[in-house]
Amino acid sequence: AETYDFNFDKVFRPDTTQQAVFAEVDGLVQSALDGYKVCIFAYGQTGSGKTHTMQGSNDPDSWGLIPRSLRKILRESESMRRDGWAWTLRASFLEVYNEQLRDLLYGEAGDPPKLTIMHDDAWGTVVNNVSTYEVTSMEQINLLMAKAAKQRAVGYTDMNAASSRSHSIFALYLTGVNEALGSELHGALHLVDLAGSERLPP
Repeated sequence: AETYDFNFDKVFRPDTTQQAVFAEVDGLVQSALDGYKVCIFAYGQTGSGKTHTMQGSNDPDSWGLIPRSLRKILRESESMRRDGWAWTLRASFLEVYNEQLRDLLYGEAGDPPKLTIMHDDAWGTVVNNVSTYEVTSMEQINLLMAKAAKQRAVGYTDMNAASSRSHSIFALYLTGVNEALGSELHGALHLVDLAGSERLPP
């Protein structure tokens, strides 16, 4: 059998806290506030903890990367107001299931509009027609995450009775304006929870 060597920047023990995991990506989250486009994704087989790492539970001590990232951004954006920055934060939640895009936050009557991938000068690659919501508090964000979780496709596997069978993409678009400096920043944070990496039977 062939052997392969792998290098890792960090290896977490099974008893590692959510806070310790977030500390490793804290600087990347800050980069979104600095006007960069950031993407963090969780990859692995079913049952390895991807959704737990990304979303966690309702207990703030067990929050995953998504709520912790947003809490940091909300706090930092509020702190930057003292220096003349005004921030607008808009969130969307998508899944890719069977090669199709689905809007997990769509709440209107009737069929949702067709979603298409396109280029935007300010934001880079974006999905057109997706629902976006302005967010100003963790309460709003938790409600959006709960709504998205109910609509995400799941299916039974040998390793998990309610495994996520889709890729989910939480996107936060940040617009910062400082009129005194004549500056405007456009940052984006994409947090991706991939479906289980194992092959499914035909």
